[in-house]
Amino acid sequence: MTEFHYSPSPYVPFRDQEALDRVRKIKREDLTRHPNPDFQIRVIQDSDLDFIWVTDMFYRIKTAADAGEKVVLILPNPCPTYRHVARLINRFGVNCEGLYVFAMDEYANEDGEIAPESWPLGFMHALKKYLYSEIDGSLRPPEKQFIGPTNANIDDYGAMISDMGGADACYSGPGWTGHLAFIEPDAPEFQADNLQEWMSMGTRIVTLSPYTLAQNSLHGSFGMSGDIALVPPKAATIGPAEVIAAKNRFDMHGLTVHGTSTSWQRMITRLVVHGPVTPLLPTSIHQMLRTDCYITETLAQDIKPDMDKGY
Repeated sequence: MTEFHYSPSPYVPFRDQEALDRVRKIKREDLTRHPNPDFQIRVIQDSDLDFIWVTDMFYRIKTAADAGEKVVLILPNPCPTYRHVARLINRFGVNCEGLYVFAMDEYANEDGEIAPESWPLGFMHALKKYLYSEIDGSLRPPEKQFIGPTNANIDDYGAMISDMGGADACYSGPGWTGHLAFIEPDAPEFQADNLQEWMSMGTRIVTLSPYTLAQNSLHGSFGMSGDIALVPPKAATIGPAEVIAAKNRFDMHGLTVHGTSTSWQRMITRLVVHGPVTPLLPTSIHQMLRTDCYITETLAQDIKPDMDKGY
């Protein structure tokens, strides 16, 4: 076979050819092997991912309620799956007066104006719709305990979480660039001289990567039609500091294109789980921490060409 050599496009944030070649070759049976025993990687059935996530959230909420303690969660959005958490809360009559929820991120416009809760495509709107409003009125916490980033609180958002004793759990999943929340590898607002400096960075408004615009344009909330002009150009987000400070981390890898075997996440999963720990792959920070990482069987499939499939 004739060889053809080239480097990744300069638009690609992570371009270490040796690391890219290595992780592409990782087989399904080798995905769960990692030198950090606290980085627990599990390959699971696709249908189990939401169930495991829901039960983890409900377990933390109910355990805290039974003990008369508060529980602080950092949650991603938009996610109809939260309805199942609410159903369990209602079925078991769990008093959520000690539940505090912080939205992981929220969209913003080109001027850094963060989307209001009333915007129907916003993350806080979804969090209230799918979780808060689905909890029976007699069991809900005060609405002020469901908190999202705003222009009024963005400078203090990390401190607000810290003042609660830090998050008991931070739930996430890698984006196409390897972003965690909207901590983008190519965002000028997250540029740092070294890993330690980057790890100390907290909440801020950031410029979204073009790859994130493409990824989110495939989401149902934006019409699933590649409408990259419809996705806002910026976002407010937690930083690496808030992720590191969380007592537990729960990282999910299971996104496909509308239930098919096609997934933009298959390669980035390998990079953030087995590539170098670097700000160029923000989710890779989990490799250094106590993290439960769940990868679905579809995402764990070996990477190989299929010329008959096309797009």
